[in-house]
Amino acid sequence: MPNVDKRHSDCYSETEAANLLGISVSRLHKLLDENIFNDGSRRPPDLYLRGSDLVLLEFWNRSTENLNVLRMPRRG
Repeated sequence: MPNVDKRHSDCYSETEAANLLGISVSRLHKLLDENIFNDGSRRPPDLYLRGSDLVLLEFWNRSTENLNVLRMPRRG
């Protein structure tokens, strides 16, 4: 993940977050829907993310499926 400029606030729009992660906004939405908003709740229309959120999103974006890890099923 690129270094986050400390002079910039710790609040990023979806577009800024996607750019920092080097992914598309649609990929960002997919990661959020699969890992955060998977309990039937809707993703807020004006979502802002913090630097710590970007760390998790980067991990989820780069992680590959591992047959030795049991993933939790989608909440219903």
